[in-house]
Amino acid sequence: MSDGLKRRVNNSIVAIGTSTGGPRALQRILQDLPEDFFAPIVIVQHMPKGFTKSLAERLNNNCRLRVNEAVHGEVIDPGNVYLAPGGFHMKLKRVGTKTFIELTKEALYMGHRPSVNLLFQSLAELPYTEKIAVVLTGMGKDGAEGIAQIKERDTNAIIIAESKKSAVIDGMPKAAIDTGLTTDIIHLHDIGTSLTKIINGR
Repeated sequence: MSDGLKRRVNNSIVAIGTSTGGPRALQRILQDLPEDFFAPIVIVQHMPKGFTKSLAERLNNNCRLRVNEAVHGEVIDPGNVYLAPGGFHMKLKRVGTKTFIELTKEALYMGHRPSVNLLFQSLAELPYTEKIAVVLTGMGKDGAEGIAQIKERDTNAIIIAESKKSAVIDGMPKAAIDTGLTTDIIHLHDIGTSLTKIINGR
């Protein structure tokens, strides 16, 4: 892990994007996070309507954090994990000192709804926020465009891509790496530990 990933991050949000192979990867990462993980986590998993609720329940039963299918208008809080519902785009919006979830039925973006790009783009626009974006296993290039927007607005943002060695499908991580903007490339089994060092400083 690079030295840039070792610093503690305050006022932080972790955004994760994944597709094929994602449920297994998400379970591994969330299982590795401590119950006092001091950042909210927002996730886009490419999955059709009707399947994300059961995924959220399964993840919730297998990790120490609270995992729920995201609800439009709710405030995101540290130690909570929010999974985009299938069939809805999930965006983040700052009002005052609070960050809210916005769910929309806009058209598919580059073939997806939910879209990792749209989640990352909304993260890019948040002021006073330390941004950590993670791209996991999946087909295609969803997330790469969003990464570019995050780094354009915040050069200190941390961008992590899953290593080819652990990704079920290397499309999305490779597209992220090809942007030249990733902070580090990490094996799935080490991502949870890396995030804990970034957020909790240990």
